Amino acid sequence: MNLPFFIAKRMRFDPYHKGSVSVQIIKIAKVAVALGMSMILIAVATGKGLQKEIQNKTVAFNGHLVVTPFENSESQISILPIKDEPHTFEMLKNEEGVTQVHRVALKGGLLKSTDQFEGIILKGVGREYQWEKLKGFLVEGRFPVLGEKTSNEILLSQRIARRLSVDLGDELTAYFQNSQNQQLPNVRKFKVVGMFLSGFPDFDENFVLGDLRHIQRINQWEEDQIGAYEVFTTDLNAATKAGSSLYLKLPSEMDVIEINRQYATIFQWISLFDFNILIIIIVMIVVGVINMSTALLVLILERSNMIGLFKSLGAGNRLIQKVFLYNGVTIMSQGLFWGNLVGILFYFTQKYWGWIRLDPETYYVYIAPVSLEFWDFLGLNLGFLGVSSFLLWIPSMIISSISPARVLRFR
Repeated sequence: MNLPFFIAKRMRFDPYHKGSVSVQIIKIAKVAVALGMSMILIAVATGKGLQKEIQNKTVAFNGHLVVTPFENSESQISILPIKDEPHTFEMLKNEEGVTQVHRVALKGGLLKSTDQFEGIILKGVGREYQWEKLKGFLVEGRFPVLGEKTSNEILLSQRIARRLSVDLGDELTAYFQNSQNQQLPNVRKFKVVGMFLSGFPDFDENFVLGDLRHIQRINQWEEDQIGAYEVFTTDLNAATKAGSSLYLKLPSEMDVIEINRQYATIFQWISLFDFNILIIIIVMIVVGVINMSTALLVLILERSNMIGLFKSLGAGNRLIQKVFLYNGVTIMSQGLFWGNLVGILFYFTQKYWGWIRLDPETYYVYIAPVSLEFWDFLGLNLGFLGVSSFLLWIPSMIISSISPARVLRFR
């Protein structure tokens, strides 16, 4: 039989304990632990959810890696073309961790409706382009159909459509210029077949998606010349590994740009979430430990006569410390239960109902996303319980200073 555990259990069910002063202190400690745990779960769920959502949006529109000439690596448009060699395309597809490869090119231009103008970047994509990655952003219409002939269908952002006052099925005129000396711009007619909304200003205010062959003809490129390859991998870790490998295999004039380098500011910003989450976890654990330590000290002082009696019967300090630590862990576990309940309720209600909304101009999303895996949940609970239990050993050391002769004298 575990004697300290048995004594701690009897203490909790002792009628005297239910009417003692420590009961109210213990209730406050439980509330503090519950609030701390719920705040930690909410912070982790929203922080990780926002990180993943922003990463997924940037990847969906750009790929994990972009293979392009060095002259194009610092530009938003495709300045120089690269030759679309079949063996290069196959090498990219067969690289470990790579799931998809797209041929693309970017061209700056001017889009005109009946009475409105808007500067845009036309992103030309090949017939192999996987539109499914943008399915979650499609708000109206459908994706362009790219067949054997050059398609005039485009996918327009809803924000640009509103500025141009156009709707599905409307035709727009686009103007493109190749050089400063070019007197007359290249003119193209496009038909709006779909609209997207990502919540990402960089995409919603600039990008129009259409047929790659338009850019090839405007730039007077050959059919086997493109602006870049977009490479999709299983995740960001695989992208880093594949990027390093491909950089060594590709010709010296080719650069491999990772998405976190292409959008360095955004990825640096979302990496700060980890630090913020860590601060919240530390603060909540400290608050929980302080409240539990206070409750434990009150419980020890309230039971000083019992401690003196145990010591007079030969019980050691360590045994008595374990009795109170068992009680402390039990109280903390009850607080963790309610904290987990609140945190899980928040997670599922936000995931399925999205009742917390954000400003997309600041956070790039309309609804606060949440993400919490089982191992995150388990690790946070075990970490909170483990660290707090270890730190509770410090206030329990006051037991060693309690003298049986002194406390039993006034019994």
